[in-house]
Amino acid sequence: MQQNTRNTIFIEDAEILSQQAFEAEQYVLRLHAPKCAASAKAGQFAHIQCDPQRPMRRPLSIMRVSASEGWVEFLYKAVGEGTRLLSQRSCGEQVSVMGPIGRPFELLADRPKALLLGGGVGIPPMIALSEEIKDQQPTISPVVFMGSEVPFPFTRDASALPVNGLSEAVSDCLRLLEDWAIPSRLASLQDYEGVYQGYITDLARDYLNAMSDTERQQVAIYSCGPTPMLKAVAALAKEFQLPCQVSLEEYMACAVGGCAGCVVKVTNEDGEAMKRVCVDGPVFEANTVFNEQ
Repeated sequence: MQQNTRNTIFIEDAEILSQQAFEAEQYVLRLHAPKCAASAKAGQFAHIQCDPQRPMRRPLSIMRVSASEGWVEFLYKAVGEGTRLLSQRSCGEQVSVMGPIGRPFELLADRPKALLLGGGVGIPPMIALSEEIKDQQPTISPVVFMGSEVPFPFTRDASALPVNGLSEAVSDCLRLLEDWAIPSRLASLQDYEGVYQGYITDLARDYLNAMSDTERQQVAIYSCGPTPMLKAVAALAKEFQLPCQVSLEEYMACAVGGCAGCVVKVTNEDGEAMKRVCVDGPVFEANTVFNEQ
């Protein structure tokens, strides 16, 4: 993972095209930001000024992008003053956007079965990666599992696309992925009908256990979510000896590598090093970040 993306970061005034509200103060924001859209990749994020009175920006993962139409879409949760102010912004208003930022996911061509695991606000990069696979990597077959402990920020539907190893009772999917012919299933501890009752990693384990050894050797895992979930994903990848990339969530100030406020310890063949999540990541090999399993 050697890509250098720092020369493709732009600052632009972006027009709000739409802002959809969902339960639990979750929002899907679409911005007309053609410079960001032109080069954005799955796993990257943008640093957004939520309100003119709040100069400190907030990092939001990119969920969807259209380079041809010049828009970028984000899913976020209003958890602090900045994102609450952003949630009150209206269509036609402008927000300052810096992006795209960071190292994206790198799909492994020799692992044509992609297992995508997204938890909470880690769902957007998995949708972005699904769309990237659909549009650019037709030889890769993705399966997407998403978990949430608040209501999912989309309408749940019963899937017509089978996923081996799972109970028929685990039926609900994300309609957008279903329309793209990408199988998806949902996990939660909140006892939602049609949703796997448990952790997303347990759902993934059932799926992997149903495969033959030959099939599993074709799998790579890509994941984003809270740190405890990513630790569990890294342990799962180690259990099945699968390559795994994780997109880390971290508090950020500058988001362009200047303040070093988002460093994480990484261990590789050269030893230990402190890496900045914003520009050295946010995507890392899981075994370099979570190596104490």
